[in-house]
Amino acid sequence: MPTLETPKYKKADFVSDQEVRWCPGCGDYAILSAVQMVMARLGVAKEKFVCVSGIGCSSRFPYYVDTYGFHSIHGRAPAVASGVKIANPELDVWVITGDGDALSIGGNHLIHAMRRNLDMVVLLFNNRIYGLTKGQYSPTSERNKRTPSTPFGSVDNPFNPIALALGAGATFVARSVDTQIKHLQGVLEAAHAHQGFSFVEILQNCVIFNDGAFEHITSKEVRDDRQIDLQPGRPMVYGKELDKGLRFTPSSIEICAPEEADLWQADEGCGARAYRICHVQENGDLPVPMGILRQVQAPLHEADVHEQIRLAREKLGEGDLEAALHAGETWTVT
Repeated sequence: MPTLETPKYKKADFVSDQEVRWCPGCGDYAILSAVQMVMARLGVAKEKFVCVSGIGCSSRFPYYVDTYGFHSIHGRAPAVASGVKIANPELDVWVITGDGDALSIGGNHLIHAMRRNLDMVVLLFNNRIYGLTKGQYSPTSERNKRTPSTPFGSVDNPFNPIALALGAGATFVARSVDTQIKHLQGVLEAAHAHQGFSFVEILQNCVIFNDGAFEHITSKEVRDDRQIDLQPGRPMVYGKELDKGLRFTPSSIEICAPEEADLWQADEGCGARAYRICHVQENGDLPVPMGILRQVQAPLHEADVHEQIRLAREKLGEGDLEAALHAGETWTVT
């Protein structure tokens, strides 16, 4: 039988004819470019990609990528994407969402897609603000955040998206940064290669309403000492010269010499270490975790659904939905 050749694309093949309308300097531009470059080298036919979004600045994404896509309604992108994937398991489904879209009105939809383990990639652009609606505080905004909706400072505790994903059972959980393109591309490729629900939090800058939200951990001057890149099977070392390491003790995480650093296992202890390190505070001495925090294999929801349908047909026959709806019914018009 003839074999299909692996498609060969360039980034330009995934650039749509739509004018990109984000604010100049927005971190979304860098993420868009990274996704287009990664899609071009995955070896997947263009017509297999589907980008699904909700509402928000990030949710304009499907217009700017030359693939199939849905710009759905606020918070419902995971639900729409779930329907796409279950009906068409062969499609390569990407969900593009923001911290407000995914974690506020869309929180329920997101956690249930996670626990079901649908094979899709979810990119959460986290800028800690509602940018599209002009700067209201979001579920990830820090306490005391002053915005038009909280002029005296927010009294809410912020969500930790990574902790939420771990708790909801996402089988791949990772974090990257909008402007660290090489790292971001590596994380996107790993997320795509994973068979199951892949959740990637991307720290993203909003230059208009929350400029510099992550500068204290992402600027070039400090990021070598403020970030640690977690990769399964590799030592937990960081610093410009990789001259510092981390190790776990029963009660804490300690900075140590690089030769004393623990190896990172993304699935070790059912994610117990991932839970501990994802709660590292940004204003403490320990580096903030980036890279892959969890990577485990589990049954795929869409495969289980189709197997259940097959068994039902085998036992009950094909069925006739219209006949079943009208069997024995009488209608009264009033």
